[in-house]
Order: sequence, then C-alpha cells, then structure tokens
Amino acid sequence: MEKKENRSEDGQIHEDLVKRLTANMPDETGLYDLAELFKVFGDSTRIRIMYVLFEDEVCVCDIAATLNMTQSAISHQLRILKQNRLIKGRRDGKSIYYSLADEHVRSIIAMGREHLEEDD
Repeated sequence: MEKKENRSEDGQIHEDLVKRLTANMPDETGLYDLAELFKVFGDSTRIRIMYVLFEDEVCVCDIAATLNMTQSAISHQLRILKQNRLIKGRRDGKSIYYSLADEHVRSIIAMGREHLEEDD
C-alpha cells in the first residue's frame, strides 16, 4: 500500500502548517484516553442512566425501577460510569446515591444532542 503524503495539488508539503498541526496534537496517551471516554457514551443504557441523574441524586434501586432493569445490570453500568469519572456516589447509611460528577457530563450530552438535531 502506498503511503499518502501531505501534499497540495502542486505536490508541495506545507511545512508551517504541518509543524503547527503536529505541535497542537495531544500525545498518544491523551488521545487514547479521550477515545476510551467516548466509548463509554456508546452505550444507550449508560446514556439513559445519565439522563436519570440529570434530574436528581438517585440510588440504584430507583434507577433500576425507572429504567425497568435489574439492579445488577444498573450496578454494572454505574461501575463503568464511575470508573470514567462521569458520576459520583454518596453513601447514606447502607445506600449509595449517585449523581453526575460535574456539569461537563451534562454539557457533553447536551452538545451531542444539539449536534444530532442540527439541520444540515
């Protein structure tokens, strides 16, 4: 397979542009971490859970009842969301109440919806 080169129609590489683009590119670890974060948003159950948490701080049993799912299934998804710092938990006695980690989570989803709803 032939490697594509960064050349304009006249075949000239734009060195200044390439340098600027390279300088602004995050390192591979940063790009990998970002890709992993967006994978978390690739599951509709996790999105549904986050929508529940938009409304209030909620325990597992109430999330399960709202989404008509088992507590075990919800707990599994909550673990993934928590590992990715999208939600946080607060213990109150034997119960843990979950909420969005911060406003960034709400913004990410709102921006995604806004993008999908745009007219071309």
